Amino acid sequence: MNANAVGVIGAGTMGAGIALVAARKRYSVTLMDTSPAVLEKARSYIESMLVRDVEKGKMSEPEKAETERNMTYIQDMSGLRGHEIVIEAVPERLGLKKSIFQALTELCAEDAMLMSNTSSISITEIAGGLAHPERILGFHFFNPAPVMPLIEVIRGQKTAEAYVQKAYEFALRLGKTPVLAGDSPGFIVNRVARPFYNEALRILGDRIAGVEQIDRIMKQAGGFKMGPFELQDLIGIDINFATTESVYSNFFHEGRFKPSRIQQRMVQSGALGRKAGEGFYDYGK
Repeated sequence: MNANAVGVIGAGTMGAGIALVAARKRYSVTLMDTSPAVLEKARSYIESMLVRDVEKGKMSEPEKAETERNMTYIQDMSGLRGHEIVIEAVPERLGLKKSIFQALTELCAEDAMLMSNTSSISITEIAGGLAHPERILGFHFFNPAPVMPLIEVIRGQKTAEAYVQKAYEFALRLGKTPVLAGDSPGFIVNRVARPFYNEALRILGDRIAGVEQIDRIMKQAGGFKMGPFELQDLIGIDINFATTESVYSNFFHEGRFKPSRIQQRMVQSGALGRKAGEGFYDYGK
């Protein structure tokens, strides 16, 4: 086992950002995705950010070269064998996540720490029925992962305290601010954030105010750095909608968490935010 090796599964926005965070802290990082195109996009992103680090004096050229050598991009999960830490960062679908952790429990050593970047799915449910559920836990970064300091460390019903402590210390080594959370729908941040998005969507749907006006008011009067619609576009409207659906379902359809039809229609149309070039705002221009 390699204590300095970190595996990341899923090379989308979050996975690439998590890989960059670990690479900057001199970990050997293996980024896995089944899509060559997604992997190549992640590689370009990470390399461009390391170039910026050099330009800003945060890293020397030799350090950059060493960091790039420590990055490995793979399409087969078997390449994660021997990693002590593996972080899953795939889309918010329980079946997909559960299948990944099933494979990891068979592939990795019995004391490897297996963590999910899920924003709302129950860690207990992900680990349910799998071998060694005691070493499966949540490790939730926030978007953009290289910038946002917070990580939620989420304990499932069968997660062992030793692994919670190891994950907490790992977050500190990454330069992040960890907080411990119980395995409740939405955990801490996404549970608190649902009214921020949902009420903004209800105001929009009731035609009380428009997108730009709501964002402007929340920033100028509320002190938020980004308005609710700007933030949805940044996170991805599909991801935000899936999180709301998950929280709503797991709170047994409590009305205050009810998803918005506006979001649903936008996801159906492919208007997913910045990554699609359009969302509540137009990024094509």
